[in-house]
Amino acid sequence: MTKQENSQNIIEIKNLKKDYKMYTSKKARLLEAVLPFYKNHETFSAIDGLDLELKKGEVLGILGKNGAGKSTLLKMITGVVTPTSGEIKVNGKISSLLELGAAFNSELTGIENIYQHGQVMGLTNEQIEATKQDIIEFADIGDHLYQPVKTYSSGMFARLAFACAINVDPDILIVDEVLSVGDMAFQLKCFKKFEQFKEKGKTILFVTHNVTDVIRNCTRAIIINGGKKIYDGDVKGGVEKYKKIIVKLDEDREKLEENEKLKQEQDIRNVKAVNVPQGEWKKNYTINPNIIEYGNGQADLIDFGIFDTDGNILTSIENDKEVVLKSKVVFHDKVTDPIFTMTVKDFKGLDMMGTNTVQEKIVTGVFEKGDTAVAEFRQKLSLAPNKYTLSFSCTHFNANGELEVLSRKYDALLVEITSNKDCVGLYRLDSDITVTKL
Repeated sequence: MTKQENSQNIIEIKNLKKDYKMYTSKKARLLEAVLPFYKNHETFSAIDGLDLELKKGEVLGILGKNGAGKSTLLKMITGVVTPTSGEIKVNGKISSLLELGAAFNSELTGIENIYQHGQVMGLTNEQIEATKQDIIEFADIGDHLYQPVKTYSSGMFARLAFACAINVDPDILIVDEVLSVGDMAFQLKCFKKFEQFKEKGKTILFVTHNVTDVIRNCTRAIIINGGKKIYDGDVKGGVEKYKKIIVKLDEDREKLEENEKLKQEQDIRNVKAVNVPQGEWKKNYTINPNIIEYGNGQADLIDFGIFDTDGNILTSIENDKEVVLKSKVVFHDKVTDPIFTMTVKDFKGLDMMGTNTVQEKIVTGVFEKGDTAVAEFRQKLSLAPNKYTLSFSCTHFNANGELEVLSRKYDALLVEITSNKDCVGLYRLDSDITVTKL
């Protein structure tokens, strides 16, 4: 990894590759180590030809399944792991929250580890003294600070390690699934500190499986799958693509047979769709032109709509009135206990509220080929007045316990929620307030 002072990009990665040798046994590893011409290993590419440019102030969410290569990428950027080939250029100081306390010595006291961590970060003694009190106050572990770290509970260790890592002034912050550590009060401090970094225009790389955190915090998203970058763009699009990958309906599978299987399923679905009736309810609404639709072809979600309790079509929703959200599904194969879902999102793609038949403990039964189901969700949508999207889907768990999407319509309807009174925050609260003069 090289430092570059005048680069337009704060991080620039070109054709990055990291390979690991995979041996069948310890004997094979030993033989290859001592015999120059003996080769008995396979190669696993944790990162394969990845390019990335990141500018100052960007907050990058990195998504991918376990083993996709996310942590390997971050470790190469921080210099913990050496690339097999490729180039990494960094223009600025990095603070990383990868493995909390990795630079700690368990025999030293907490205060001694503060100094050791600062030295590892390249800080001068004067800089360490300037930040020491902030670290002590942030960790808030009392007199334990003067005891050996090996006597700490896991919570105290995490608090001190996070405090050391976060209370520096880096140009680049790298976070890998460790933002929420310790108790609730400490987690609140962690997130406030993270927000301060964002407000200061720091560049942040953020790895998490929590897509809500990505939507809330990030300005851009990438997806890594099998060591390759398969998506780089806006956050909402990245989150939706990642959800497809999770349910094994992504469009970027590497194996040819999987792609062929998807194509065959889509062909079957297209044939079946010829005889599927068209929806009547959805004709009354503004259908999102960017609706996200996918499924495995076992069912089609053909219609959806919003109604009042008397069955009349609604085109807007008052947040103090009970409404009925309906979806209609036609089954092309026998399905046992399908799951019917409804979700309300804001325009950034953040889930505001939602439910499904599993959460409500409803057993839906068996649907045969050709059956039609209507799912009704009856409730108040007590959201603050604004514009939202409604999503519907039909899923189920297969014989292996894996979630399969039969038919999903993400961001299907654009809807406006209105209110007859002011709301503070995201939800409407109808409180009974009593004020008594004493």
